Amino acid sequence: MCESMEEVTQAVLAKNDSLAADLRDDLTRRGVSVVNLLSSPGSGKTELLGRVLTRAVEQGLPVAALTADLATENDAHRLARSGAPVKQLLTDGLCHLEARQLRGHVEGWLPEDTSLLFVENVGNLVCPASYDLGESLRIVLMAVTEGEDKPIKYPTAFGSAHLVVLTKTDLAGPAGFDRAVFEAHVRRVNPGVEVVPSCARTGEGVDTLLERVLAVRDGAPVHRPPLEPRPHTHSHEGAEAGLVS
Repeated sequence: MCESMEEVTQAVLAKNDSLAADLRDDLTRRGVSVVNLLSSPGSGKTELLGRVLTRAVEQGLPVAALTADLATENDAHRLARSGAPVKQLLTDGLCHLEARQLRGHVEGWLPEDTSLLFVENVGNLVCPASYDLGESLRIVLMAVTEGEDKPIKYPTAFGSAHLVVLTKTDLAGPAGFDRAVFEAHVRRVNPGVEVVPSCARTGEGVDTLLERVLAVRDGAPVHRPPLEPRPHTHSHEGAEAGLVS
């Protein structure tokens, strides 16, 4: 008897959650905190992450980054300019990262002294929101050019964020961006979450973002988002996992 798509989805996510929990435990024992960065394509997260990594390296902090894309190693080359260890993960068409992929790329590569691993997820606000990567901190980024209503259009992503970062603030004026309206929409899906304004070009928010990440690494309490990621999968995933008969 064929399983329903909902049953397949739940099974795929349950398997991922189990792998993520094991990965989180393993990395915690090694003293590694994972920061999962989610955003749409073009939000500026690669440039901002590069600035954060550069600042961390300047301070002698043991950081590393893994960046995911469907194709090209462009972002890895950009991030490597920071001086931090960087690895590219190519998903071969998959629109999000899963815990099994992260484990496979971390094993044998992550430097032993690493205490912070930044994971730049695939540019997508739908699929990645449903997959736990074993992260200690989930950050959702959005550029002012994307519109104030993005949080209510993508409530799972913004509702599951421990921290929200607003990027490209230098373009707020030309874009006619209303920050008050944006923050009201953020509060609607995730009450109490902090919004950090940033601009990679001017350096705004870089130090604040690094401070927030280091605080979580050092044991500071993490904002608990009210919304659990909603089920999301693709039919081929269930078939590959042997879950469809």
